[in-house]
Amino acid sequence: MARFLRPLTRGTTYTRLLHLWLPMLIFSVWMFIDSSKPWVPALVLLPFGLLPVVRMGEGVQARLLLTPGVEEPGISVTPSATWPDRLRTVLWMEVRLVLGVATSMASVWLPALAYELGRMAWGHVADVPVLDRAEPHWAYALLIPLPLITLYGALVGLGELVTAVARRLLGTSAAERLAALEERTEQLLERTRIARELHDSIGHALTVAVVQAGAARTAGDPEFTERALGAIEETGRAALEDLERVLGVLRESERPVSGRPTLADADRLLDSARASGAKVDAEVTGPVETVPGPVSREGYRILQEALTNVLRHAGAVPVRVRVTVAGGTLALEVRNPLRAPVPGPGRGSGLRGIRERAALLGGRAHTGPHEGDWQVHAELPLR
Repeated sequence: MARFLRPLTRGTTYTRLLHLWLPMLIFSVWMFIDSSKPWVPALVLLPFGLLPVVRMGEGVQARLLLTPGVEEPGISVTPSATWPDRLRTVLWMEVRLVLGVATSMASVWLPALAYELGRMAWGHVADVPVLDRAEPHWAYALLIPLPLITLYGALVGLGELVTAVARRLLGTSAAERLAALEERTEQLLERTRIARELHDSIGHALTVAVVQAGAARTAGDPEFTERALGAIEETGRAALEDLERVLGVLRESERPVSGRPTLADADRLLDSARASGAKVDAEVTGPVETVPGPVSREGYRILQEALTNVLRHAGAVPVRVRVTVAGGTLALEVRNPLRAPVPGPGRGSGLRGIRERAALLGGRAHTGPHEGDWQVHAELPLR
């Protein structure tokens, strides 16, 4: 019994009832004007349903009254963008009017029927056509709950029905679902890019700081220690700048990425590696400044991760860096001698990120032992 009466305690039941009653305002006004043509309001609604903004208004109203408090109600609140959306809006308005009329009739006639049954049980003659030929009798008191139960079921059922119809006719279209999916995909890609940015930038800075601190502690030379502290300070400041850029993306999703470092800033990476004790032999061939922004930015991160791995795993060793722009391709190569055998090519997340960055731009990357050296070689198409 409690489960049967539970809808009476829900506010949604009454907001849905209000939503069903609203169309009757137009219908009732027209019936006072000309009751002989009840189909006119339905005809008038046809051109209004074709207006794009009407779909948005109906969607907002349906969300507020049919699905209050539901985070994902499945009802769109955007204007009509296609003709199928407009036609679905027209059909929705006609169905809503019909269900509103049915709700109003049930709300009026079923309570009136219960009242007349009570009058007949008290010995009065009924004033409604359905019961005008029936003789008064006390037994009609037993029938009074029937129209009330029917009214309760009709109002709850019509509320559920109009909500289901709203989700069907005012629900998101295929184009809107595709746009939402694309937006979600962009958000996931952005989160992945941010994770890579933090890994590359902060990982590089920490690696340089650790190497410099270790070298300064074992050197026992105040002059070298001073240079090491300067390198740690400079690398830390650069990492903070990169961190600020990444956090700026989180704070302002529409902020342009032009502030991210490119290969034009590669000297900062090379100087940082040299300050850590690595003997960097760098050679740049071709017009690096003409490399497109996305390719140049990803190239910078690949070079940063490659140098970070050298410092982290090999230490202060000779490093050969080659950056070549030719034939519509950006080629990056970083080589350093191996100090000990490695179990296999590129097992770390940083090296995996290098390969993923290259693949994302339609290029390729190889990381692993090659002719006695550890090699990171990436080729990125410029178009």
